[in-house]
Amino acid sequence: MEKSKVILGIDPGTNILGYGIIRVDAKGRPHYVDMGVFDLRKIEDPYEKLVNIFTGVGELLEEHHPDALAVEAPFYGKNVQVVLKLGRAQGAAITAAVMR
Repeated sequence: MEKSKVILGIDPGTNILGYGIIRVDAKGRPHYVDMGVFDLRKIEDPYEKLVNIFTGVGELLEEHHPDALAVEAPFYGKNVQVVLKLGRAQGAAITAAVMR
């Protein structure tokens, strides 16, 4: 019998980053664990935002010990700068996971 798995999902953003955590039981049924946002709008320095994302995701990883990570990929947009910023947020979250 397979054990349950915990999945951390991240919707990256440099102003607001969303996350959700589910547990999938041995029968494949999902169960709510936690969800929330990191509100980074009051932080002006873009590098400080990335540090906050890295640290916050690291804390989620330490608390919930997920078996898998799902990070939404930036979609095509007309503003290249926005897509680059989302990619940086995505990278900070993924780096936190890879280091753990």
